[in-house]
Amino acid sequence: MKIAVADEHGYVSGHFGHCPTYTLFNIGENNKINEKLTIPTPGHQPGFLPGYLASMGVTHIIAGGMGQRAQMLFGQNGIITLIGVSGPVNKAVEDFLAGRLEMGESTCDHGHGHGDGHGHGDCHGEGRGCQE
Repeated sequence: MKIAVADEHGYVSGHFGHCPTYTLFNIGENNKINEKLTIPTPGHQPGFLPGYLASMGVTHIIAGGMGQRAQMLFGQNGIITLIGVSGPVNKAVEDFLAGRLEMGESTCDHGHGHGDGHGHGDCHGEGRGCQE
């Protein structure tokens, strides 16, 4: 299993497509973290990240928020999305592995579309849509 966490200065980013980095965790036997690697985001290009992260072997994504279209595209690439998560990145992964990760409503997707064809919410009125 490989988990990618939308990372913003060590905390789970509320906006998956706008985070500066992704922290990748390779999980081995007995749910032990074998490797942790932080990579810069490759930038946002609609529809790019699902294939990119899938090609890296990512099986799960943890983020605060993500639009419905992005969730669908990740699902089509065999990646499970875990959204509505907050707090430190390391704790989120530890909680997930222990079966106690608390998820909630996506911090991005509240059904207020932008008419941009992406199906993203309004990200709490910040004037930017959540991206894949």
